[in-house]
Amino acid sequence: MPAIRTLLIVYHSLTGGTAQMAEAARAGASAEPAVTVRLVHASQAGPDDVLAADGYLFATPENLAAMSGQLKDFFDRSYYGALERINGRPYASVICAGSDGQNAARQIARIATGWRLKEVAEPLIVCTHAQTPEAILAPKQIPADELERCRALGEALATGLVLGVF
Repeated sequence: MPAIRTLLIVYHSLTGGTAQMAEAARAGASAEPAVTVRLVHASQAGPDDVLAADGYLFATPENLAAMSGQLKDFFDRSYYGALERINGRPYASVICAGSDGQNAARQIARIATGWRLKEVAEPLIVCTHAQTPEAILAPKQIPADELERCRALGEALATGLVLGVF
């Protein structure tokens, strides 16, 4: 039996969209019995969580063309405690965007590069097209086909961890 691997999903969500995406990825990853999936809110995650995981999924809304402040805070609190200790581990990201999400993806990639993580999937960006203050602050409902993409990403991450392809 293969060793149990741990996938850490760190997320922040204000209007529910990113939480739905992270939960879908968790559901997909949980289908792999040899993977323990830890879904942890960014405010509760820290360097010990990062060190204890074999792979990562970072999930954030796009806030003002950037990752959320709470995900950034997680990285700020965890970065040096994990630096040079997680080199080569796989990661992916999911972003719930109002416009294009590309800058949030670049920010996560830059931090992951500093940690020497290996990106194993393109950022999965779901665009809600929320552009007015009312639409931005409204609760989100992510379409089923987009949640399926998140579920498939979680499943792929878990399978890759078990097979050792990352």
